[in-house]
This record gives sequence, structure tokens and C-alpha cells, in this order.
Amino acid sequence: MSSPEGRWDSSLQTEMEKLCAGEESAERKSTSSTTSEKEGEESTPRNSADEAGASCTDDTAETKEKLSEEDDNTLSLITWNVDGLDGENQPERARALCSYLIQHSPDVVLLQELIQPYVRFVYKRLAVDYTYIEGGKENYFTGMMLKKSRITLLDSEIVSYPTTQMMRNLLVAQVLFRGQKLCLMTSHFESCKDSAEERMRQLQLVMRRMSEAPGDVSVLFGGDTNLRAAEVAKVGLPSSVCDVWEQLGYPVHCRYTWDTRLNTNKAIPFNYHFRFDRVYLRRAHKDGAPRLNPASMALVGQEKLKCGRYTSDHWGIYCTFSAE
Repeated sequence: MSSPEGRWDSSLQTEMEKLCAGEESAERKSTSSTTSEKEGEESTPRNSADEAGASCTDDTAETKEKLSEEDDNTLSLITWNVDGLDGENQPERARALCSYLIQHSPDVVLLQELIQPYVRFVYKRLAVDYTYIEGGKENYFTGMMLKKSRITLLDSEIVSYPTTQMMRNLLVAQVLFRGQKLCLMTSHFESCKDSAEERMRQLQLVMRRMSEAPGDVSVLFGGDTNLRAAEVAKVGLPSSVCDVWEQLGYPVHCRYTWDTRLNTNKAIPFNYHFRFDRVYLRRAHKDGAPRLNPASMALVGQEKLKCGRYTSDHWGIYCTFSAE
């Protein structure tokens, strides 16, 4: 939800780079030592997300086991606004994001509100397994991560929103999944209540792009839309596009993705809860083309970290889709 008035402090970059350097030193010491550490012991500091069974190391037994058990007919996706503009406890929160991604091992990761230090931090840990695409280079922006063993990147583009006042755009990637053509999209729509008209224009552009995609392509959009129900009703969704949360029967446990009643990262005097983060699907409709169907949805990032804060002020969404 954050507006562009917030800006990350340069001290954040220094702090995160020091942490990276410290971990590199620990890794070198671990490699050179043959007796001081047990085989397989982690060389990176742990965080509170580890208590839920996740780890920030790139090559854990848990990750290997998860990869070996992957269902070839299931596509998994995480979309998450990581609140990169909030510099408080940023290194620990970035480490927690890595833990969640390793734990869930999604095929597709769609991230919003990234900043360069955050990207470098995550890239250092997950570049072996994921292809990265960025929706910008300066200030804050969106990004995608595509699992190399499952997703083949064909092409990508950044689509501008002509009238945005907050540097927002649409990041689009053409990919292959098990030989199936997919179009992946992510965006961070205009923030704040007063930006409703611009937000609806952005939704219209996204829906047009989704509905106009070739018939043999399935289209998935995930992102922080900042949308209110009345705005979606006013714009309307094309008949070919479904809201995945609605398609799965309106599950109560993952309705609100920005919820100040539960998430205390933002010091807000009122309790708000909105379904800002959404996933939309347009199935391929050409005869003989493979189809995606929503299978499950859950929220991630609801565990409080040791610093007393959460990974983000948004919960992330974890979705799976069956591929026919």
C-alpha cells in the first residue's frame, strides 16, 4: 500500500551489504575448515522464519527433497509486496523472504515494492535456482523470479501506465511451463484512496492485455492492486478472466492481505483490512491448448520475526494451479 513519499535510507544499503559480506566471510571459513563444523551445518545466520522449518541456505536437504517431490502437473506461485520502502529491520525481513521462498519453492515469484539493495540481497541467495526480471532499476519497482528447472523465459517487457503519478508499470513475461505457453504479469497499482481513478485505468489496461492474449496462452496476473471492491465492480472483469480467490470459493482464511488488525508493521491508529493483493487467471481457450485451473490458495508471512515485526506489512499469497 505504501506511497512513493516513503524512501529507503542509504544506510539500509550499507547495512545489507555488510550483512552480505559477513555471510560471505562465514561461508569461506566454513569451506576451508575440515574439523570445526559438522557436515551440513548452516553457515548463514538463522532468523525466526527458520522456526517454521525454513532456511536461508541455498542448498538444503529440505529444498532438494521438495524439488524431487514436485508434481509436474502443478504450477506454484507466490505474489508479495515486500514493502522495500520500509528500512526498519530490513535485513532480517529480507532473510525471512528468502526462507519462505526456499520453504515453498514456488515456480513463479511476483514481487512488488522492491529496491536495489533488497534485490541484490535476494539474488545472492537464490540466483542459482531462479531467473530474475526487474520492472525497473531506480527508486522502487516490481520483479519476477522464475524457477530455472521448471520455467523457460522467452521474452519480457515493461508496459508503461501513461498517467501514473507513482512510477507504476506492468511487468510482462512470456514463458514456457512443461511446453505450455504462459504469459505472466505483475504490477503495483496506484496507492491510496484518492488514486481510485488512476487505479481503475490501470486495471482496465491489465484486463485488456489479458483478454487480448493469444488463445493458446494461459495468462496469470498477480500483484498489489490496492483495489477496493467498488472499483472492481465499476470496471468489471472480462468474461474470460477470473479472480482466483473467488474461483476457489471465497476462502475466508486468505481474504485479507493487508490487515492492520493482525499485522503491526505500520503504526496506524485505525484497524483496516483489505484484499489489496490479487491473482487473476485467463485460461487458454484454443482447442487442444493446455489449461490451468486454480487448485489452492494460502497466505504466507504471518509469522512474527525475532525483531518483533513481520516480513512485510502485506501477507504474501501462495497459489497452486493444476495444468491439464
